[in-house]
Formats: sequence, C-alpha cells, structure tokens
Amino acid sequence: MTAPEGLRGLARWMARPALLGSSVGIVLAMLHGWLTDAVPEGTWGPLVLLVLGSLAISLWFIGVHGRRTLRVLYALGEGRQQPSSESLRTALLEARIFPERCFTFVLQNWLVGSLVLACLFGLRTDVPWTLGLRIVLVGASLGPLSALLIYLLVARRGRKAVELIAAQGLSPLEVVATAPPRRMHIRRRMVLFTAIAVLSPSLFILDAAVSRAVRAMDEIVAASSPELQQAAVERAQDGSGLAVAALVAILVMLTAYLGGTVIAEPLRSITEDATRIAQGDLRPPRVIAAEDEVWATSAAFAQMQAQLGQALTQLRRAGLQISTTTEQLVATSGEQESGADEQASSLNVTSATTEELARSAQQIAGNAESVSAIAETTFGAAQTGQRGAAAFLGAMQRMKEDNQAIADAVVRLNKRVQQIGKVVEFINEIADKSDLLALNAELEGTKAGEVGRGFSLVAAEMRRLAENVIRSTKAIEQLIEEIRDATNAAVMATEAGLKTTDAGTVLAAQVDESLSLILELARQTSHAVRSISLATQQQQTGTDQLAAAMGDILRVTEQNSAATKQMAAANADLASLSRDLKRVVERFHVGAGEES
Repeated sequence: MTAPEGLRGLARWMARPALLGSSVGIVLAMLHGWLTDAVPEGTWGPLVLLVLGSLAISLWFIGVHGRRTLRVLYALGEGRQQPSSESLRTALLEARIFPERCFTFVLQNWLVGSLVLACLFGLRTDVPWTLGLRIVLVGASLGPLSALLIYLLVARRGRKAVELIAAQGLSPLEVVATAPPRRMHIRRRMVLFTAIAVLSPSLFILDAAVSRAVRAMDEIVAASSPELQQAAVERAQDGSGLAVAALVAILVMLTAYLGGTVIAEPLRSITEDATRIAQGDLRPPRVIAAEDEVWATSAAFAQMQAQLGQALTQLRRAGLQISTTTEQLVATSGEQESGADEQASSLNVTSATTEELARSAQQIAGNAESVSAIAETTFGAAQTGQRGAAAFLGAMQRMKEDNQAIADAVVRLNKRVQQIGKVVEFINEIADKSDLLALNAELEGTKAGEVGRGFSLVAAEMRRLAENVIRSTKAIEQLIEEIRDATNAAVMATEAGLKTTDAGTVLAAQVDESLSLILELARQTSHAVRSISLATQQQQTGTDQLAAAMGDILRVTEQNSAATKQMAAANADLASLSRDLKRVVERFHVGAGEES
C-alpha cells in the first residue's frame, strides 16, 4: 500500500480498492457456478458477457460516485484548487466519510446488479427460474462480503489520506476539531462484520450442498442400472463443489485479518506513543486516524499529548523558576535571619524612643494649653485696644469738628473787627473834620468877639470832644490791631490745630487699622493655638497608640524572627524538592514543537 507523496493522485488511489473487491467477488461467483455445474452448457457465453458488462457499469458508477464524494480532494490533487485551510478541512471530511459511502454504494450495486443480471440472463436464455434465484442468492451472499472487503481496504487508505491532508497544514487539534468523534458505532460494525463473515460461507455451502443433492437425486432417479446409480452417488460425494465455499472462507479469513488490522493499527500507534511518552520521549502529537470509539480514543490521546506537552513545558519552566527562586530564598533566608535579629534590637531602641516621644508629647500638650490661654488673653486685649482706638478716633473727629468751628468763628470775628476798623476810620475822619470845623468855629467866634464868645466856647468844647474822639479812635485802632493780631494768631493756631487734628486722625485711623490687624492676627493665633492644642492632644493619643503598636511590632518581629528560622528550614526542604522535580521533568524530552 504505497501512498502518494502529496495530494496528487490521492483521491484516485483511495478509490482503487473498489475494482479489486468487485473483481474478487465476480471471480468467486463465476468459479462457484463452474464448479457446481449450476450454469447449463451453452449459456456460459451470454452469462460471461452479462457479468463483464455489469462489472464495467458498476465500476463506472463507483468512479462517478468517488469523484462526487471526493470532489475537493480530486480538485486539490489535479491542481484545480489551491490548498487552503478551508479546502483542506473539506477534503479531510471527504476522506473520512468516503469508506462508509463506498461500502453502501458497492453493496447496492451488488444487490441491484445481481437482480438485473438474473432477469436479463433469464430473458436471454432458456433456463429455469431457479437459476435466476441462485444468481440473486450468490449476489446477496458475495455482495456484503465484497463491500466489507472494499470498506476495509478503503478505510486503511482513507486513514493514510487523512494523515497526508493534515500534513499540508492542519494540526492534530484542528483535525480533531474538523472531524470530532461523535458517532460510536463500533459495536454495530462488529455485529455486521460477524453476520457477513458467518452468513456468506453458510449461503455458499448451503447452495452447493442443495444443488449437488438435487442433482444427485435426479441422476439416481434417472439411472437405469445400479452401476449408474453408484456412479451418481460417487459424484455426489465428490467435494469439488465445496472448494468455492473454502475459497469464500479464506476470503472471510482475509477480511477478518483486514478488520483486525484496521482496528489494531491505530491502537498500536497509540500504544507506541504512550510507551514512548512513558519512557520520557514526548514528541509533538500526530494524527492517528481511526473510526468510532478508536477515533475518540485517538482524538483524546492527541489532546492529552498536546496538553501534556504544554504542561511539561510549563512544569519545566516552573521547575527552573522554583529552583532559581529556592536558591535565592536559601541565600536570602540567612540574611533575613540576621536582619530579623538586627530589626528586633532596632525596634527595642525605637520602642524606648517612642515612649520618650509620648512623654514629650504630654509636655507639648500642656504647653499648648498654656499658649492657648495666653492667645485668648491677647485676643481680649486686642479687642479692648480696638475699642479704645475707635473711641480715640471718634474724639479726634469731634476735636477736628470743634477746631473747624473755632476757626470759622475766628474768621467771622476777624471780618467783624475789620468792619469795626472801617467804622473807626470813618469816625476818625469825622472827628478830624469836626476838629477842623470846631477850630474854624472857634476862630470865627474869636473874630466875632463877645457875640461869638459863646460860640467859641462851644467850638472849643467840640474841639476837645473831637480830640477825645480822635484819641479814643486811636486807642480803638490800637485795640483793633491787637485784636487783629490776636485773631490772625488764633487763625494760624486753629489752622495748625486742624492740621494736627488731621494728622492725629490719620494716626488714629492707622492705629485702628493696626489694632484691627492685631485683632485679626490674635483671632487667627487663637484659632491656630486651639488647632495646635487639639492636634497636640491627638498627637499625644497617636503617640500613645504608636508606643503600644511599637510594642506589638516588637512582639511580631520576634515571632517573625522565629518564623524566618523555620522558613530557612522550609527553603532547604523546598530546594531538595525542586531538585527532585527537576530530575523527574528531565526524564521527558519535549519535542521542538511543544517547546515553542
């Protein structure tokens, strides 16, 4: 069974056993008819022609059926279609179903062909109808046997075809996914095989025995003498007619051998792979084609082999990582042990420091409460100073208003003094004129003599009065000058007071702003001090908790130190286990496909 190297001619090679199986069946049928003298003399020629014609037509139908069933495989082998993943999957399914379809088609051809041959042979020749019945019986007995022989041959070639198709680019898992093992019919096949293997020889033996017995009885009845009867009995006892039954039995044995081979080949391949895996040689999984339960076993074995390869690869990597990690753990466990001792001593110092920190936090909390009280006092004093500054600013405002009123009054007084000065000047002019008129009147009175003497006296009095008025007006002018000077001095003093008051007001405003800022800062300081006091109290609580936690950490660190020593011993055990795991994994030699 030399298979093609590739897909070229693979379909034709698969369908070739149909010619061999049909030819063997035809030869056995013709040999049976010749040895049993079932065919009358003179009818062999038409019978041979009809048999050869039926064989040619049957082979033609089988070829057409094969081309229809293996359509994609023929196209791939003849180059009419490029091998793609989809086309390879279709061709693989065709190769898988072709043996069963070939068996069914060949069996139908035998049954229909024997029936048609019996009818045509009966019509072409003048033979009894029992001969046609024997032809149908021979077809019914040899047809299943030939179909079974063809099925077994085609099944073996179909398995090889599946392997060749998978070699074009399909992995074993893709083959299993394309043709999953769904039907479990091996029991039905074994029953059918047993029935064919038992019934086919039995029908031949029955036909040969019955035909020879009937012929012997006819010859004995027709014999006219005892010698002829004895000769008929001797011919009936001749076993030449049973030779075909022996050939059929040999064919059944050959078919049984092929059936056992068909069942044993995939099991043998699975056993070889399992033995190789048990010996530590894990190669990439291969396609072990089979049918029914054996195909399910092969598919499960391929999946198991692929998963085992992946698991061993991962296990090898994990073993290397475990070995490396274990060595690192063993190397670092000693460092951790010494580090744990150092950590324990450091934590003792840290615990003492934490307790000192807790005491310091208590002192800070007391000082923070004192600072908070001082800040509250400062805030109250700042509020009092702000109220005093506000009152001072109001007094300065009122003083400014009073000074402004004084300045306005002095200005009005100055205006009145100036008016008085003008009136005095007017009086002084009147006095001068009155003095001049009095002088003239006195001169005129003197000139008038005794008559004008009284007038002279009056004029003299008026002159003295005018002189008094002049002296009074001069005194008034002097007073007015003094008042004017005093008024100017008062105006200047009032203006200076206004300026001073303005400056005092500005200073008072600045003091008020400064006190407001001081008040705000005192308020912020008070809040900050309260926050600091609260934070300090929380810090004191946290420090107490920290001190307690440090004590717990110290205890845990001591426990960790003991656990580190135990871990060092466990790491040593783990290192021993990793070495054992490495030795176990190294027994398996994973193929390149699984390593990648």
